[in-house]
Amino acid sequence: MTEKTWSQFLEVSQQQRSKLQRELKEVDMLIQQTTSEVDRLVRKNSRVAAQVQQIDAQIDTAPREDIQSAYHELIESQRRLFTMRGQLEKLQSGQQYKTRLLDNYNEILKRTGSLDTASGKKVREKPSEKALVISVIEAQERERQRLSRQMHDGPAQSLTNLVLQAEICERLFDRDRDRAKIELAELKADVINTFQKVKKFIFSLRPMMLDDLGLAPTLRRYVAGLEESGLIPITLQTSGKERRLASYKEVTIFRVIQELHHIASRYGNASTVKVDLEMGEEQVRVTVEGDGRGFELGNTGTLATAEAERLGLPTLRERIEMLDGKISFETEGGQGLRTTFVLPIEESGDNLVN
Repeated sequence: MTEKTWSQFLEVSQQQRSKLQRELKEVDMLIQQTTSEVDRLVRKNSRVAAQVQQIDAQIDTAPREDIQSAYHELIESQRRLFTMRGQLEKLQSGQQYKTRLLDNYNEILKRTGSLDTASGKKVREKPSEKALVISVIEAQERERQRLSRQMHDGPAQSLTNLVLQAEICERLFDRDRDRAKIELAELKADVINTFQKVKKFIFSLRPMMLDDLGLAPTLRRYVAGLEESGLIPITLQTSGKERRLASYKEVTIFRVIQELHHIASRYGNASTVKVDLEMGEEQVRVTVEGDGRGFELGNTGTLATAEAERLGLPTLRERIEMLDGKISFETEGGQGLRTTFVLPIEESGDNLVN
């Protein structure tokens, strides 16, 4: 790692440390508010459940409207409680992650003598072996948080809804079989949809094709999956002799392309993304270009802008440079983001595809 790269890493670490301190204060407030809301909903759910028990005791004489109203209120109360408990768990998980991450940054800056001193000066030293290990752990934790958030907002939330639908079917089965059949049909459709979400999540977690066939075939499958799901498409172009790279390099290239596609679609409002993968004799060159709006990147040498931080571009740069690669970001005339990165090929770790 060069002196310039190390200096950039420490600068980003200082910025991230300050950002985490602010975010933890906000999360603490949200947890307190959400905990109070969960407690309130627990009490309300108990009252509603007691009302339903009274209705059940008078099921033969109670008006149909009262029965429907009581069960509807119970289901809605349970749904709200499930949702708020899930939100609280998500906040608490985020708090634990941010706390660990802040501890890591403090450790890095402390051991490198780069914490702010009373005079406001910072001491820059070359990285220690432990500091580099900590930076790797921090990157792993950041990826785990992203996957945890995807699981919570996707399959986990869908499964919660399936539980509620199953409870509705169970209650309706002895009272209104026709309505129960309709609910079961909807439940079956939702189960199929959730299964598809789980398959996509497994693919995003670790595409098995990446281990079996390599980078280029996995990218083609990823592109085809985007077309099938109706998401913003990728136009993929490959050149050069396809070869197997070291596993960690294939994973890094695939993940960086995924992240750039996510940035273009979520933040850039792009309609399409172009990916050019060039396998040379000594290096792999990848260019990812999304149309849509441009970004405020400032000096692309340091990416020291709020928008670059929000997009996670410094993190992408760190991942590429840790593998002795180079990456650059360009945005001109308010149009899109063009990213080019290069990784060296080590012949001892790569074989030509048969």
